[in-house]
Amino acid sequence: MAAHVRVVHAMRFAAPLTEARLLRRYKRFLADVRLADGSVVTAHCANPGAMLGLAAEGSRVLLSASTNPARKLAWSWELVEADLPGGPQWVGINTARPNHLVAEAFREGRLAPLAGATSLRPEVAYGRASRVDFLADGPAGPCHVEVKNCHLMRRAGLAEFPDCKAARSARHMDELAEVVRSGGRSLLVVVVQMRADAFDVAGDLDPTFAAAFRRARAAGVETRAYACRVGPEEVTIAEEIPIVTGP
Repeated sequence: MAAHVRVVHAMRFAAPLTEARLLRRYKRFLADVRLADGSVVTAHCANPGAMLGLAAEGSRVLLSASTNPARKLAWSWELVEADLPGGPQWVGINTARPNHLVAEAFREGRLAPLAGATSLRPEVAYGRASRVDFLADGPAGPCHVEVKNCHLMRRAGLAEFPDCKAARSARHMDELAEVVRSGGRSLLVVVVQMRADAFDVAGDLDPTFAAAFRRARAAGVETRAYACRVGPEEVTIAEEIPIVTGP
């Protein structure tokens, strides 16, 4: 796979994001932030991971506001300006965003691994009580598509997944491999919500996932990684990057 294959899939935020300063992230899904007027609010943090390097006190963060008056938390944490190896940059932390990016890219007919597919259904049951993110279908037959969000960078330019133990993701890899062994097709799409030059699995953080990832690739599961351009107005899948994980 050649590095840096240029593609552009943009997801603009529905309304301007609001800047705040991070006070603390806790209980995985909560973050206390200070708004520009000095008030402190609790925002929803749609990220179950460790968020290594992304939750430093005082970091600039960008929030989206909910239009649902019944929602308990009015704010959602979308981006953080993180001091990463290679320099500071905006990073997307909302793990729900990558699925929207993939669906949008498919609708535009610019998701190369699924060229020729005519439908993309979300959340389809398969495997051992799992749901695949998407099931693509068309003249060439179905393809199970799993999407992973990536936002870990410990070496300049190298994105890694996962940032903590990811038993569910490891199970997904084995189930995608079983699809291939049963004569089907499956695809893993890693959406890196930051600038990056390459992708690797973080085997030191989760050896079990790393082993499952390698087993899946050996079985014939297709794997693609895409780096994003991330900013206050939109998140854009900017380019395909190489996966450097060895056998």
